[in-house]
Amino acid sequence: MTPKLILTGFMATGKSSVGPIVARRLGWEFVDVDTVVIARAGKPIAQIFADHGEARFRQLEREAVAQLTSDRRRCPHCHGPHPEVISTGGGVLVDESNCMALKRVGVIVCLTGRPEVIAARVERSKAKRPKLTEGGKPTLARVKELMDERADAYARADVQVDSSDLTVEQLADDVIGAFGVHAARRILPPA
Repeated sequence: MTPKLILTGFMATGKSSVGPIVARRLGWEFVDVDTVVIARAGKPIAQIFADHGEARFRQLEREAVAQLTSDRRRCPHCHGPHPEVISTGGGVLVDESNCMALKRVGVIVCLTGRPEVIAARVERSKAKRPKLTEGGKPTLARVKELMDERADAYARADVQVDSSDLTVEQLADDVIGAFGVHAARRILPPA
């Protein structure tokens, strides 16, 4: 099976919530790219944006993706590549080098959601979301705008799973199922 399940998608689609559950169910390690970026920078993402701008954040994000996708550890059980679930930030696939690196090591599962569901989740959250405050627009309008900007990037994923109407446990089921189908296609010869 493919050694890495990569979760990506727009903010508030459930990547950070479902990632640890999926990893636990598979018996794999969970890694969050944003956590790696925060550790490298020594400050929260909102502070990186405020102090250094988006370009610096994206550079740190590229470095984190490069580090995670060049991992040469081996699985102690099957001796294949080290299996893990990697959760990425919402804009990671916009960068072509990130997309290529992630596709090389695993199956990219893009979590989606209806804009109004995402806007409601974001408004309930205490997390600071620097990209949403740009332009001073209402949350729903900014969500739709960003989703449109990133649509082509998200289309690069191997599979999409809509999280709008799912509990986190149902989402985990769907992610694992979609991953299994796409991972099998990558390793089976064409019929």
